[in-house]
Amino acid sequence: MSEHTPSPKKIRRIGVLTSGGDAPGMNAAIRSVVRTCIQYGVIPVGVHRGYNGLINSDVVELNARSVNGITSRGGTMLYTARCPEFVKPEGVQKAVNACRYLGIDGLITIGGDGTFRGARDLANAGINTVAIPGTIDNDIACTHYSIGFDTAANTAIDAIDKLADTMQSHERCSVVEVMGRGAGHLALYCGLACGAAAILIPEKAFDFEKDIIEKIREGHYNGKRHFLIIVAEGVGCTDEIAKRVREQTGIETRVSTLGHIQRGGSPSARDRVMASRMGHYAVMRLLEGKSNIVVCYRDAHLCDIPISEALDMHKDLDSYMYQVACDIAI
Repeated sequence: MSEHTPSPKKIRRIGVLTSGGDAPGMNAAIRSVVRTCIQYGVIPVGVHRGYNGLINSDVVELNARSVNGITSRGGTMLYTARCPEFVKPEGVQKAVNACRYLGIDGLITIGGDGTFRGARDLANAGINTVAIPGTIDNDIACTHYSIGFDTAANTAIDAIDKLADTMQSHERCSVVEVMGRGAGHLALYCGLACGAAAILIPEKAFDFEKDIIEKIREGHYNGKRHFLIIVAEGVGCTDEIAKRVREQTGIETRVSTLGHIQRGGSPSARDRVMASRMGHYAVMRLLEGKSNIVVCYRDAHLCDIPISEALDMHKDLDSYMYQVACDIAI
């Protein structure tokens, strides 16, 4: 079904699910979807555990009180799960059959690229779908911002600042690994915010001697006694990096892997507001008869593009931000 194809019948029930990795702000998006549905006379249906729940008809009708107070909570009240079965055509057909059996006329899916592919497959099978970007990695190319990124960045920055206090006290070097899968957007953002001596990301090749060791030696010569190196998880080898720094500089070096703590916590104001706007926007597009689209945030405005087009796009690193980080890390 094209994103411009009118809905074949009036939208009476809209389902909402979260899929893939959780991200702070997903609950705010769910709340927005539910209350926008109610405002326009549509019954909202929550789907538990992503596409796995859809295949198994694990759903619940929601109302305004069901989502009361969830905006400040991290994670997702609808839970999330992987669903290998949904990758196969038979799994998609089971989901389609479930939507028809449950009377779901439109479906809003919140997640990353994998979630988008599932929404596209359902749309191609005749189910009206709108996808909302939700991932702390902020690696979805079609949108400048994804729900959860701001909170994850602030969580990581808070942890790194605490590490900096003890690194300074002991005159150490701290090598911190942050999440991001195969992308370096989160690492770059945190590294620039925290004044890292070096930021190692998958998108940029680095020379160990020039980009790390020489910077540390120069800083040490000029009186600096503690150092921070940010490593994106997509780079890997964090322990090996720390070992080489220790051996080549003589500075005591510690590794900290922040891990899934970055996904939790109360969402920031930005994530709450963005999620609420995207949830409302998604419902309105379904009511207009649109389908097979992704909600995007571009140039300070919400818009939408076809899911297939979104999946074909590649998100480049912010080169200017990287240059800034390198130029001021002296």
